Amino acid sequence: MKHTLSVLVEDEAGVLSRIAGLFARRGFNIESLAVGPAEQMGISRITMVVPGDDRIIEQLTKQLYKLINVLKVQDITEIPCVERELMLLKVNGNSSTRSEIIELAQIFRARVVDVAEESLTLEVVGDPGKMVAIVQVLQKFGLREIARTGKIALTRESGVNTEFLKSLEAKIS
Repeated sequence: MKHTLSVLVEDEAGVLSRIAGLFARRGFNIESLAVGPAEQMGISRITMVVPGDDRIIEQLTKQLYKLINVLKVQDITEIPCVERELMLLKVNGNSSTRSEIIELAQIFRARVVDVAEESLTLEVVGDPGKMVAIVQVLQKFGLREIARTGKIALTRESGVNTEFLKSLEAKIS
């Protein structure tokens, strides 16, 4: 199972390399990693997606807390969250396919950020499932390049679990 960890750290040189080293020494993979300033000056938030069962995640959490600059570790996998990713996607597109690509981009609320003679570059923001879906749809045109951020996430103060609501909606339909 994949777990999403939200880690608050002091914003100091070498913190990220110590965390990555901790994972590497124990043979664990980080599938997605996003780092940026948090709400308080001098603090950064690291959001990472890590495969493993509950026991492994508990062990990793304890190891992370042993690192000096780690302030808080939270497994937010089962907590209602707002999750987003950013993807830039360069797709083959000439004058005959450009309008179809733009139509598909609009369905996914993607923005065209560059147009060249033989390609279009799209900006897509959304949950990880949306990223997979648009890549599948545009695959037939030929993908030249993809750049994705790691997943970022914040817990929902409202406590509303949108994944739960989506599953209810699917059952009703």
